Amino acid sequence: MDPVSENPSSFQPKRPALSWGVKIKRKLKSVAPFLGRFRPLVGQCCHQCTPESLGLKLLRNTPPLGFQNLTCVNETHTGYRGWLVRRVCCLLFVWGCEVHPSPAGDIRHRVHGSERVRQALMKACSPDETKAMEQVMPEVRSHLGRLLTITQTFISPWLLRLVSWMLLKFFSLIFCSVQVNLNQMAALHRATQLKYPLVYVCVRQSGIDQALICLTLFCHNLRVPYTIYPAHFRQTWLRSILQRLGVILLPEGCGSERDAKMDSLYSPVMTSAGLMSALRFAISLLKGDHRGSVRIHFAQAFSLKEMCESGKCRVDGGRPLQDLLLTAILHDRMDTIFSQKDVSWLLPPAVMPELSPADRQQTIALTLHLMYSSTTSMAIMSTSLVSCLLLHKHRKGVRVSMLCRDICWLLEEVLFRNTDVGYGGSLVGLVHHALSLLRPYLLLAAAPPTGEPIIAPRPDPDSLLILSQHCDSLTHVFIHEAVGACAVSAMLSEVVGCGGGGDLEFDVVLGQEELTEKSLQLTHLLSPGFIPPCQTAHGFALDVVDSMVRCGVLVMEEVQKDTPVCDFMKRQGVLSWAVSDNPDQSSDSDCEEPDARSYKLSQPSQCPELLFFLCSLLSVRLRALCWALESLHYLPSPITERDCLSQLHAHLKNRAQLDKAHYETSSIDLVRMVLRTFIDLGVLIEDGQREDVYLDVSPLFSQCAHKEKLLQFFKQFMYN
Repeated sequence: MDPVSENPSSFQPKRPALSWGVKIKRKLKSVAPFLGRFRPLVGQCCHQCTPESLGLKLLRNTPPLGFQNLTCVNETHTGYRGWLVRRVCCLLFVWGCEVHPSPAGDIRHRVHGSERVRQALMKACSPDETKAMEQVMPEVRSHLGRLLTITQTFISPWLLRLVSWMLLKFFSLIFCSVQVNLNQMAALHRATQLKYPLVYVCVRQSGIDQALICLTLFCHNLRVPYTIYPAHFRQTWLRSILQRLGVILLPEGCGSERDAKMDSLYSPVMTSAGLMSALRFAISLLKGDHRGSVRIHFAQAFSLKEMCESGKCRVDGGRPLQDLLLTAILHDRMDTIFSQKDVSWLLPPAVMPELSPADRQQTIALTLHLMYSSTTSMAIMSTSLVSCLLLHKHRKGVRVSMLCRDICWLLEEVLFRNTDVGYGGSLVGLVHHALSLLRPYLLLAAAPPTGEPIIAPRPDPDSLLILSQHCDSLTHVFIHEAVGACAVSAMLSEVVGCGGGGDLEFDVVLGQEELTEKSLQLTHLLSPGFIPPCQTAHGFALDVVDSMVRCGVLVMEEVQKDTPVCDFMKRQGVLSWAVSDNPDQSSDSDCEEPDARSYKLSQPSQCPELLFFLCSLLSVRLRALCWALESLHYLPSPITERDCLSQLHAHLKNRAQLDKAHYETSSIDLVRMVLRTFIDLGVLIEDGQREDVYLDVSPLFSQCAHKEKLLQFFKQFMYN
């Protein structure tokens, strides 16, 4: 869901300050939101872990179904007609929606009767308390104590209708539309017919996400799930209202949601409410000069039981990142990079310690699937396209006419990758609306002598950070090409280094094996969510090389026509010759060709622009790694993890201020990524023997030579 998503065809803004005049022709072609007859099906479940769920075909492309504006309610949504109905149609619609109530007593019964709750109580109680608990059920209730407040949550039908009516009015004021994909809603209706409880997992992008999702489900006659809100309210009346709307509040005495999860009783109690949702419900006002639109996406439901029983997605057996890359970084050996990376840090042992190793690994696998599904289900908005082009291709400014041409090109590339987009209409209206939403973060000027507008990103930290956040979705779309471009750039840099320096030489031959190894090294540095969970890193690296050919950056090296193929390949040493021991075996040739291939840049004179654009998509992350490594000696030793995060963040912001550029590299999310990478690489060593987790610089990387090798390893993937 994107809080600044837009649909220009339904957007009717006031006369904006931006004016294109007659400099841009109004008869430019329309922008198609998809290729062919149907929109791409996004958010499908994993074909390897849940093939039966995928075979149910819950998510289908139905031509009559399109998009619905949730806030546009009229008399056709009710069973009545007339002048008075048109005045109160929203109220009639809300009162006509189906509500699935859930009494509080039903939840208490499920919690108290849960076997997991009983076992957790036995572990937490003394032997005498356990004996009494087994004999008398009221004693069990009293022992739950502060966690008993969770069971007071229920859904009141009349209050849910009233709040839904208020939310419809509220969202119609702050958004021009709330778009919902009716194909995805139809898939949810099919999933409910299977009679299994649904658990919704939301990737939070704004403070009103949970309210929007619950309202969407209510308006489509789907059961509104219980939602979790990780905060405390001192107002008794507000807690009472939220609990009657199905909002689960943290029990008194828990400092945060993480503290609550550390409680041995928290997990059993929460998992014994059958329709628990991982949504966190919060309502906050949005302020802005321009009203945008919202697109809400629902991925295809899948069977958690099928995923657990199939056992096809395994995350055990992974090796630490330092075991995979340190030999390549320090000793230039590639024999260890082909293994899988360990991701057990996603669920630390301190969280839910009662889980068995098998359950813990399965939970991590589920987390990886949800992270990847959330990134591939979201549509690309025009604000993302404009932000990406301004940051990574036209950072110094661009004419609006050229920006329109580049948006058409980038849009086609996005659609070719089976990714959904959330807009359509005329090209001028599309660009104008995107620039209107991004206007606070842009600089506008007139180019003499024609006066055509020139757009450039505003060179201040807040503006560049906002634009960079809009670019993240496109980085996921082009992740194969971005990794491949960085690998090509690294190999070209090696050619320059072997030649004694100078400019990059683009007319060179690149070997498939070396290109795959470079791609694999960079793949190990990616955060979870970029790579499909059921795909190996090596398989992803092979796909990277293929994607570079498909997008036209690389072409296979052609063999001279006047030379026999076998003779040419034999002289190059890429064929192995074999003589068959079976004379009866028929064979067209005695030469066997391995998979090794060679590639060249397709158009060396024109390719650098596209190559550098793709490299720039990952340069923000790589630059953050370089800057943090260079400032590592400023950190005191030892230092707590929280203080280390804070000081690294301060160092990156200071570095951006000194360079007066690349402020987007200093975001707190990138600092978290850097800290996690340094811990996995062994640059920082964790000391968990104390009450807090302390970090210390590894003696290995205290040496300047090893630190410089790691720095050059990061820098090789950045274009220069």
